[in-house]
Amino acid sequence: MKVLVVGGGGREHALCWKLKRSPSVSEVVCAPGNPGIAHDARCVNVGAEDIDALMKLARDEQPKLVVIGPEVPLVLGLADQLRAEGFAVYGPDQAAAELEGSKTFSKRLMHEAGVPTARFEVHTDADAAEEAIRSWGAPIVIKASGLAAGKGVIVARSVDEAVHAARDMLAGNSFGDAGSQVVIEECLVGEEASCLFLVSGDTILPLASSQDHKALLDGDKGPNTGGMGAYSPAPCVTDDIANEVLERIARPIIAALKKRGAEFIGTLYVGVMLTDEGLKTLEFNVRFGDPECQPLMSRLKSDLGEVLLAAAEKRLDGISLEWDDRMALCVVVSSDGYPGSFSTGEAIGGLDEIEAAGTTVFHAGTAEKSGIIVNSGGRVLGVTALGATVSEAQATVYGALKKLDWPGGFYRRDIGYRAIERE
Repeated sequence: MKVLVVGGGGREHALCWKLKRSPSVSEVVCAPGNPGIAHDARCVNVGAEDIDALMKLARDEQPKLVVIGPEVPLVLGLADQLRAEGFAVYGPDQAAAELEGSKTFSKRLMHEAGVPTARFEVHTDADAAEEAIRSWGAPIVIKASGLAAGKGVIVARSVDEAVHAARDMLAGNSFGDAGSQVVIEECLVGEEASCLFLVSGDTILPLASSQDHKALLDGDKGPNTGGMGAYSPAPCVTDDIANEVLERIARPIIAALKKRGAEFIGTLYVGVMLTDEGLKTLEFNVRFGDPECQPLMSRLKSDLGEVLLAAAEKRLDGISLEWDDRMALCVVVSSDGYPGSFSTGEAIGGLDEIEAAGTTVFHAGTAEKSGIIVNSGGRVLGVTALGATVSEAQATVYGALKKLDWPGGFYRRDIGYRAIERE
């Protein structure tokens, strides 16, 4: 079958890479794609947020399955429009995508569904937000309610830092419309993990566990990013915890959406914190995580095209997934300066040598200029390897990255350290 993948980041490269290797898939088309994706799919220069142009592309290409990678087209209602014209779509409708599109909606739905999460308040007025912050004290978490590309979360260590963050979002417009509402949350302490599920109506199929490193710097220090690396499986997610996430978080939230008339077909990403008081929900996303998708696709042995089509056609019940027993680890290489300002158009060399050293290089923020790969975004590459242990996979990736010829590339040196401490 022909599959159309929407998006052009590292997650979409991992999906295209896996779909190309799926026996059920004859052709992969990706819009807009990137230079790395071009090795695994036919790229068409249509933006992932250009809904009208994507609809025309689907009509022209007539794919058997459309897989929507990023959150923005889901929040804009692309899946609704495609389904209305009879396409099989993997990705939730606009109403269900609000689970990621609005942290306010998400937190209120968690409360309604009895899902364990941090105490929170929602504010639209800077003075009221400051008053709440001063009464709560620090540390405290300030979140832009809307979509902010993974960067709208500030873990403030002091009251003044929290007040500045809230005012910056509400009055300073630092995240545009995404920050017109802020969610103030208690700061949870513990270990984070990512639990993803393939959802098709009432059928919820767990994926392997993973752990993302969101902080910019080694030791989980520095500002939050969209993710600086990930590995799978996450040893902290025991079978009991995985089952608890399914029964206490995933099932109730999907049921709460259904009660509101929003049927969910797609990936439910549950970010959890393992605290001393038990499991707490940090966030929901309505698509594969990035960079969690890279190690997950590296370990998945099942035919991805077949599985996602079954979900899109509400035939997921009875499907089981097969996984490689090895660990997979992905290190993100970003442009120096990310998540702040950074330069683009810098030549990136050594990519063939990195892959020859036993890794897969997934492209995210790359472009091609006169035949040379250059950086075009904040998070640029996801260098991924398999290993019998996390230590082995980590050693392969960092050994390969010594061959990177890009002075402007930055990456953490400790991805997977929590799992390695357990080995």
